[in-house]
Amino acid sequence: APSNPSPAASAADGAAAADTFVWPSATRVSYILNGNYRGDINGRAEVEWIRVGERYQVNVELFAGPEFAPIFSRRMTSEGTIGDSGLVPDRYDEDTRFLARDRGRLSVVFSPDSVALANGQTRERLPGVQDTASQFIQFTWLFGSKPETLRVGASFEFPLALPRSLHSWTYDVVDRDTLYTSFGELPAFHLKPRVVERRPGELTVEMWFAPELRYLPVRIRIEQDPGTFIDLLIAKKPEITAS
Repeated sequence: APSNPSPAASAADGAAAADTFVWPSATRVSYILNGNYRGDINGRAEVEWIRVGERYQVNVELFAGPEFAPIFSRRMTSEGTIGDSGLVPDRYDEDTRFLARDRGRLSVVFSPDSVALANGQTRERLPGVQDTASQFIQFTWLFGSKPETLRVGASFEFPLALPRSLHSWTYDVVDRDTLYTSFGELPAFHLKPRVVERRPGELTVEMWFAPELRYLPVRIRIEQDPGTFIDLLIAKKPEITAS
């Protein structure tokens, strides 16, 4: 198992990352899924990044239960361009299927000055706003290019357009944990959103990012309430295709 790097070594690695950050042409991160939805569930998930020139696509797929007849599956796609401040989404699409229930599809459309949410409402476009799928890669860019942001005790604002709301979340870097993966121990920084008042049905997402793996998200916990959640842990080393 890899040893935990010292803070000084991490800082040095981070400084190097800031100077050398390059968008890969493709990346795939696979996860083991565990959670609770009216009982224990398990499955798999994947985050895929594709870049062609200045255009990008992020695909996030979740499957709970057997793949031939999943209890729940969701595919989330973000498309847009790459700018000086990271990702600039144009559109977000979500396709959800529950066993024995109707299929649900929704979209969020980004214009230069506004965002059309899935519930028909329009909101002002906040600078740097991300969507449900692009947020994971935007964080990777943020920490890869500005590693000093990722230190225990730090906090920052992150504008996020969810299907039914758009506002700026405050994230705290609450700890530096050791995750136990199939390929060894992995140091990762734990990000947690501040939740003042949870809106009905609104999901909260905690994330763990690993400096050793290009600041990719190596654990993701998505919670609706304490009894309804899914927890994703990286299953193997990421597949990365350089530019």
